[in-house]
Amino acid sequence: MPVPEIVPIAHEPPYRTATIGRYAQGQFLATVTYAFPQGIGRGEECEEQKRLYTVLHRFDPEGRHVDSDIWCAGSYAEQQRRPYGSDSVVARAQARLADLLDALPGLAYGDIAIRPFQLTFEGVLFGLVTERHAEDEGEDDWAELYPDRLGFSDPWDGLYDT
Repeated sequence: MPVPEIVPIAHEPPYRTATIGRYAQGQFLATVTYAFPQGIGRGEECEEQKRLYTVLHRFDPEGRHVDSDIWCAGSYAEQQRRPYGSDSVVARAQARLADLLDALPGLAYGDIAIRPFQLTFEGVLFGLVTERHAEDEGEDDWAELYPDRLGFSDPWDGLYDT
């Protein structure tokens, strides 16, 4: 079954779609996620290239992407050097996420339905990107949330695969 024009995403606390929902101007999808820039493989400097991002995507009520706030908290290597405390990479990312969510007027967590979109920030692909995973030729049948690597497909019920 082809990707619908608007892809549902289910709110599933405490899992990876816990910070999605609606606010006064539309819908939002927020996350803290590690990512590599495109073209960077797992090599000697892997831990320096792997970065932790705080992401807030905003959408209008009809699910069209409006804008994104993307911020790099630091590298995996930095997190390994200082894993605890309020100055750790993870703590900074989580604090930034809390601030972004607190600034959304009328925030209510829940299911969303958004249209595919994509953008690149610091060489990292972000967005809900349609893909074809079926063996036969045809239309795109999969929507992948990047860089989180959550996949959505038929029966398009909002639940994801990893």
